[in-house]
Amino acid sequence: MERLATKEIGVFKRASTTRTHNGKPDICYEITYKQDGRKIREKVGYASEGYSAKLAEQVRAERIRAMRHGQELPKQKQKAPLFSEVAKKYMKWAENNKCRAGYDDKNLYKNNLAPRFDNKRMSELTSFALEKMKQDLKAQGLSPATIGHCLKLLRQIFNKARIWGLYKADNPVKDVKMPKLQNERQRFLSQDEAEGLLASVRVLSDQLADMALLSLHTGMRAGEIFNIKMHDLDFDNDLITISDTKNAESRKAYMTSAVKDMLKKYKKKKVKKNHKKEVQKFVERKPDDYVFADKSDKKIMSISKTFGEIIATTEINKGYADKRQHISFHSLRHTFASWLAIQGESILTIGALLGHKSPNMTKRYAHLSPDHKKRAVELFEKNILQKQDKAEQAQS
Repeated sequence: MERLATKEIGVFKRASTTRTHNGKPDICYEITYKQDGRKIREKVGYASEGYSAKLAEQVRAERIRAMRHGQELPKQKQKAPLFSEVAKKYMKWAENNKCRAGYDDKNLYKNNLAPRFDNKRMSELTSFALEKMKQDLKAQGLSPATIGHCLKLLRQIFNKARIWGLYKADNPVKDVKMPKLQNERQRFLSQDEAEGLLASVRVLSDQLADMALLSLHTGMRAGEIFNIKMHDLDFDNDLITISDTKNAESRKAYMTSAVKDMLKKYKKKKVKKNHKKEVQKFVERKPDDYVFADKSDKKIMSISKTFGEIIATTEINKGYADKRQHISFHSLRHTFASWLAIQGESILTIGALLGHKSPNMTKRYAHLSPDHKKRAVELFEKNILQKQDKAEQAQS
């Protein structure tokens, strides 16, 4: 409502649109005065709370008297910062400190958090508001994993706001239950399926097929593949150094002969003489160049949609209603681990090659391993029978 002047100097009033008093709109009284040459506007209180224009004038006089005698004025409660202000600072931090330059966080923020919360203050992001977000995102068809990532990002933003002194209130995410995830993939490719898929991808994109081969033969994540630079390749020892990993711990990947031959193609690159004509001239790539790059020679940030389109044309997912059983680019990493388990490699070895922090993350492949427990009991029984035979022979 409109703010109106009263008869008292520096005192104003306005009718509330949400509060009533004695059957009429409640009246809010405000005062104005100058402090260090700056105009201050201060809310005093409502008529329903016992305030009047005369009482507001007395409060104003106390403020002026306190300033005259060098006394400190009562501090007004500062408004919580806008979510957009804090999120902007967080994204800048993520760009410099998180893997893939915070690409995943930026996408989650841009697509799911910014439209909903950017114009709200941090204090408005209550646990109730976050529960409502969960419901809305689920209704939009987002997976439980994506919704969980949104909540984790919000939790990190609130934590950083507290550390940076931007907002001190409790983190509301702690009172929100995380969605239950049921997205563990069990299906993996057979060798024939893998060869057919790679051949189909190569028809449309050599580079995409090369990245798929790398994931299939090393178990590398897509983000790890995007981050590989030329200096990470050790052709003398058939090693790839993986530095920017999901869990921030470096590890080594081992080149198969197929991977080694493929990566050697990227040691040199074709250069253009001008925009109109290409020449067959190749130069050594710099150590800091990304092995795989887009058409502008910049870092790749996500798997091309072409891969999903090729999957659709191969009908490799036909007959599988459960999306958890659908083959995707990540299935190549899962296939690598599954093939290792089938050939009898230990869970610890598989976990180390995949870069898992905990053995629990690798246990999903245990059912594919040969039954070591059964073989142990069979060997135990064999030894007992051999000892019995020797004892019987000795007696005879």
